[in-house]
Amino acid sequence: MSSVRVIKTKPATVVDDYSQLVKRLWLPEQRRPVIIKVNLSWTKVYPACSSPPWQLEGAIKGLLDLGYSKKEIIPVENKTVVTDVYQGAKNHGWEGVCKKHGVKLHYLTEEKYGLYQPKAKMLALSKIFPQGILLPNIIRGKDLISLCTLKTHVFTQTTGAIKNYFGMLNTKRHHAHRFIHQAIIDLLAIQHELHPQRLALMDGSVVGYGAGPRAMEWKEANLILGSGDQVALDSVAAKIIGLDPLNIKYLKLGKKLGLGENDVRKIKIEGVKKLPNFHLKQKDNFASKGQNLIYHKFPWGLEKLLLQTLLVPWSYLASRAFYDLYWYNAVGKKRVKDYFNSDWGKLFLRYQK
Repeated sequence: MSSVRVIKTKPATVVDDYSQLVKRLWLPEQRRPVIIKVNLSWTKVYPACSSPPWQLEGAIKGLLDLGYSKKEIIPVENKTVVTDVYQGAKNHGWEGVCKKHGVKLHYLTEEKYGLYQPKAKMLALSKIFPQGILLPNIIRGKDLISLCTLKTHVFTQTTGAIKNYFGMLNTKRHHAHRFIHQAIIDLLAIQHELHPQRLALMDGSVVGYGAGPRAMEWKEANLILGSGDQVALDSVAAKIIGLDPLNIKYLKLGKKLGLGENDVRKIKIEGVKKLPNFHLKQKDNFASKGQNLIYHKFPWGLEKLLLQTLLVPWSYLASRAFYDLYWYNAVGKKRVKDYFNSDWGKLFLRYQK
């Protein structure tokens, strides 16, 4: 039976809470180096958007307490067409955390990629990338801890452990957005092939809702979650937000293919007596409506012309102009200020210092 552990936490104890969660759930049959996949959804700091520094520190501390050497702990993250991974790592305190514990942060932009031929039948990736699926060589054959946050997404309703692995693809992964539900489940099947032991940790210090993963509202939740079943974890997260995991396409696909459980009634909830439900919603905004129009209303040939040819820089510029220049200054900056005035935001600022 799939299980998800849900823990109430607070800023004063969150690092130790994560460490204890790792030590409780991390049960590999043999010790191998561990990839820690952090999540950068925006170069800017925004609540619930990207992996907070205490999440990375707690995961590292848990592994060190279990006897792993510093060289066996391998945090990684990649850039996207609209993020700067180097600046993002500084902004989110990951560089400082890794330096504090003597662990090297690996930027996948500097790593070699190789073609991977999955054993499982792919739903979409083999068609999207007929030349082969490019994945970093450094991650192969190692165990995996995925660090994600509790938030909604304009394409997939929720985004958590499963979609975090999407960042392992090379930077042309935006080609897969039309078939995003199938693509991230393909990658979950690949995870099962590449990583003998897998664990996902989700930060719910605050929950992000609305037009995620960037233009969100946020609400304090004081939760951390963990599970070896990523379908179950993302399903429980959806329930906490207020969405029905039985109606989310990628979770249904994961259950259908035997990769996990999406029926919360069949998932063992540990740590809390009652699962919270914040009754929040996923929403669209101007930018996401335009993206959905291109991905799901326009013919695929037109999408390829706009997003997979020399014309593509227009979309990167449009996204950055909307989110980084307009939306952040018009709406987001006030929400970030309120966040930094909260206990969680004050903890974040201490990491930045």
